[in-house]
Amino acid sequence: MVSKFPAKATAAFCLITAGCFSSQANLLPFSDSPVSQGILRSSRAICTVAITVADYKYSLYGLPNDCDEYRRLLSEVHLRSAKRLLKLCEINKGFYVKAGQFVSSLRQIPKEYSLTLSSLQDQVVPYDFKVIKEVLVSNLGQDPSELFTWFNEQPIAAASIAQVHHAMLKDHQEVAIKVQYPGIEKKMKLDTRIMYSLSEFVAWFFPEFRFRWLVSEFTEAISLELDFVQEARNFETMSNNFRNNKVVRIPRIFWDLTTNQVLTMQFCHGHKVDDVVFLKGMKINPEKVAKKLLEVFAEMIFVHGFLHGDPHPGNILVSIEGQGGFSLVLLDHGICKKLDEVFRLEYCQLWKALILLDSRKIQHLAERFGVGKYYRYLPIIFSGRTIDSKSGIGKGMLVEEQKKLKQHLKALKMEDISSFMESLPSNFLIILRTDELLRSTVSKLGASKWVRLLTYGKYASLGLSPKSNPCSGLTSFALYTRLIGNIEYILLRLTIGVMNLVLWMEKLKRCLNKFYGKMSAAGKGMSTLFFNIYFKM
Repeated sequence: MVSKFPAKATAAFCLITAGCFSSQANLLPFSDSPVSQGILRSSRAICTVAITVADYKYSLYGLPNDCDEYRRLLSEVHLRSAKRLLKLCEINKGFYVKAGQFVSSLRQIPKEYSLTLSSLQDQVVPYDFKVIKEVLVSNLGQDPSELFTWFNEQPIAAASIAQVHHAMLKDHQEVAIKVQYPGIEKKMKLDTRIMYSLSEFVAWFFPEFRFRWLVSEFTEAISLELDFVQEARNFETMSNNFRNNKVVRIPRIFWDLTTNQVLTMQFCHGHKVDDVVFLKGMKINPEKVAKKLLEVFAEMIFVHGFLHGDPHPGNILVSIEGQGGFSLVLLDHGICKKLDEVFRLEYCQLWKALILLDSRKIQHLAERFGVGKYYRYLPIIFSGRTIDSKSGIGKGMLVEEQKKLKQHLKALKMEDISSFMESLPSNFLIILRTDELLRSTVSKLGASKWVRLLTYGKYASLGLSPKSNPCSGLTSFALYTRLIGNIEYILLRLTIGVMNLVLWMEKLKRCLNKFYGKMSAAGKGMSTLFFNIYFKM
């Protein structure tokens, strides 16, 4: 009977049936062996996806996707599905929690998913120290008591793939020891294969909902995080890049106590970068911290071309040590990306075009990035204004622009979003995720949009500076290229200078208005006082 149905209906029936069997498998007794646990975790994932596919398929059946009823029901299905995925991540733990955290940091997915899954950020339970001790002994060759004066068995931080312990070496140096959970690599391979297969199923049922790019990005990121030796090298590369920067601190690596599964580094004191209460208590201006944070990451992207790809608040500390009253401590360099030099220069050019609102240049660069069809949306994504905007950078959109944008966005389908994300180069995706995490932190610190836009513009111009990109030789072409580069660089710097002047004048205007208000209030108070005295006399 099933064979008489259309292919997709048959496949849906089979997947849902498999999901039902999987849900029953959850009720069966399973041992703690890796194989049994792998089957159990996979069955839960299949069950969740099967129910979710059925929910989307039948809740939206027969509705045109451009009507209000469809959009309302779609939001409800998104929310139900996000809650199912949250429950799956909480039960399966491990890489599922990591995957949920990864998804929650992206703006390119429906907000129902990002908001619901954001609760996973603080739901990692550390391993028992007996298990951690076995990893330490097998990797370092000695018991912790033989290597350290003292070792805190309670972790100071726990993540999905490792946890961190505080200890002191025999020479009285404080260290932080990051220990990878045993068997995590095998779990990662199985879990990511299941995730990839399920994304293929979803894409087949719903061609417009394609998330293979998301699974691929997550798999690449998690693979980088599992190699602690490479992470140690990333620490040293970052330290070398910021060797002349007095604000940035990178913990020193202890190579004799570092392996693929154990990373030993200098212990640095500090508080999370978004801890506004701590900053104000220490008389540190949160907006100043936000500005320095943006400058550090802008320098990584536009000048160094070597990016820390996971800047959530737990990985960035504010220390009260430093010439300017504080310093930024950068931790967890597992997800670092060396940007292709051509891409770095083109990304600098993109920000130059965004600031000058050069639509032709934006379109040209969008084609270079592989998203030429969607070039009109790049200014919205990065600077918050439309490509034909009449308002200044950092300003809100005019009412007419907002109406026009809403019409354009209504015309967008999930197919367009999937195509856009699939077309983006890997370098672009990690920058988008990093930028989203930075925006969230900067917003908590109370900095305005102006700060981010001007900082990015400034460092994009530095990335295009002739000093950063010298032309070799003295040929006429090289001299011409250098001359054009100098002119473009000066023009961009002048534009940013004017924008800074406008920002300064607006601040001055606000201060004067505030001062005038106080003086007016004081003047009225004095007038009332004199009036009362005069008539009482």
